Amino acid sequence: MAVAKSQVGSKAASTDGRKPAARAAKASSARTAGAKSSIAEFSRDEEFAAYREMLLIRRFEEKAGQMYGMGLIHGFCHLYIGQEAVVVGMQLAIRNGEDQVITGYRDHGHMLATGMDPKGVMAELTGRRDGYSRGKGGSMHMFSIEKQFFGGHGIVGAQVSLGTGLAFANRYRKNDRVTLTYFGDGAANQGQVYESFNMAELWKLPVIYIIENNRYAMGTSVSRSSAQTDFSKRGLSFNIPGEQVDGMDVRAVRAAGERAVEWCRTGKGPYILEMQTYRYRGHSMSDPAKYRSKDEVQKMRTEHDPIEQVRLRLIDKGWASEDDLKKVDAEVRDIVNEAADFAQNSPEPDASELWTDILK
Repeated sequence: MAVAKSQVGSKAASTDGRKPAARAAKASSARTAGAKSSIAEFSRDEEFAAYREMLLIRRFEEKAGQMYGMGLIHGFCHLYIGQEAVVVGMQLAIRNGEDQVITGYRDHGHMLATGMDPKGVMAELTGRRDGYSRGKGGSMHMFSIEKQFFGGHGIVGAQVSLGTGLAFANRYRKNDRVTLTYFGDGAANQGQVYESFNMAELWKLPVIYIIENNRYAMGTSVSRSSAQTDFSKRGLSFNIPGEQVDGMDVRAVRAAGERAVEWCRTGKGPYILEMQTYRYRGHSMSDPAKYRSKDEVQKMRTEHDPIEQVRLRLIDKGWASEDDLKKVDAEVRDIVNEAADFAQNSPEPDASELWTDILK
């Protein structure tokens, strides 16, 4: 996993500023309704690493939202705030730098979790020369062959067939790699998803389809848009097994991820994981999210926040003090602020870049 080390000694305040005593009973045992998965037992170091990694994603996204409001980031910007446990837990279950990751346009968290440099990610968001796509791709199009991250795709559901193709290449080469293919509840209704399911099962491809069900797609509740709202069953007609996972608990995500990885790596074919998660912001920065109540969002923050759950476990088990965690937050904020400064000081792409990376 990307930031795998964290020093206990690390300034992070509570992620939302509330008093721990008022939340501990609920938050430490919070589960997203309907999730059926078991949880993995984390050591102290694993809890710290997960906490720091999720906090890095959240602080980065908060900064990206701020910079978007300042006009420093243009176009679309889809934030991952609230969903951090999904990608962090899955990265704990794979071989980093070998197994592949591909996702849609809500992708900044995935980039950071795979170990991509926050400076390069933020520079790309601001369209600068030092970005991962040299300022030409923006939020939706970033890649890192070194980290085995294959995007970042702006077309809804397009990454599913591409991820299936990556898995086909792995099986063909017999290299024992697994591909994580992320998409949302809205994309789950796209036709190419089921074409991919069919081919993946026919050829027993080592691909895990991770449906990040944040309940609202682009703004429509799953109950209004999906005839089958149990997305773990979407592969049944293709004989693909699936399970629902509490996507707000990094331990549950890791446990489910390890089961799915073992299934794929031993040649049994594809696997579906429905991550029941929740985004705190709208679909994109331009979405006021009026299709849900403020009380609903606050309830999720109070009872199911993925970062707060880890924070409370660290304190309850005596593995960290409030001061230790404040230091973690201070370190993370420094990394994010440095990335923001780097991005703003990076030059814009030269006009000659318009003619590079063009396939003839």
